[in-house]
Amino acid sequence: MRVIAGEARRLRLVTPEGNETRPTQDRIKETLFNMLQNDVPGAVFVDVFAGSGGIGIEALSRGAKKAYFIENNIKAVKCINQNLQTTKFEDRATVLKQDVLVGLKNVKETEVDIIFCDPPYESGLYERTFALLSKMPYVTEYTMLIAECSLDMDLSVFEDNGFEIVKEKRYKTNQHVFMKKSV
Repeated sequence: MRVIAGEARRLRLVTPEGNETRPTQDRIKETLFNMLQNDVPGAVFVDVFAGSGGIGIEALSRGAKKAYFIENNIKAVKCINQNLQTTKFEDRATVLKQDVLVGLKNVKETEVDIIFCDPPYESGLYERTFALLSKMPYVTEYTMLIAECSLDMDLSVFEDNGFEIVKEKRYKTNQHVFMKKSV
């Protein structure tokens, strides 16, 4: 896995061994950030279920002013910290080694621009995570939320929690769902 573009372009990132995390493939990450290219510079970015931190680090490399990484797995947190050292982004990053429901409460911002959420697909964590996000004061009508999920996921979980789906990008094995808070 590597950083695709920006300040840290081509730098290799480490990932935790085993199957506990599923790093987003470089090709899919590139497509995602091509879609977000005008939104990332200067943004506050939150990488939820961050794994090795590849998505948040890509955002920093492309000009995000700050990124939060929320991850509970100790091996993954070690990878995030190592990757932040490699890319020299430690000063613009906050790593929260916490359960997502605690970590989301520890994002200390008045407004977050982009939230990327990639929980284990069959975990039931989408419901709890988006229910909490709907109550967070930093999630405004301008915040872009992106969920990575399976192709067959019932997307009503997002709408049931007060989010409006604005775009879906489907790939061979998964999809990105872009949404905003319903007003």
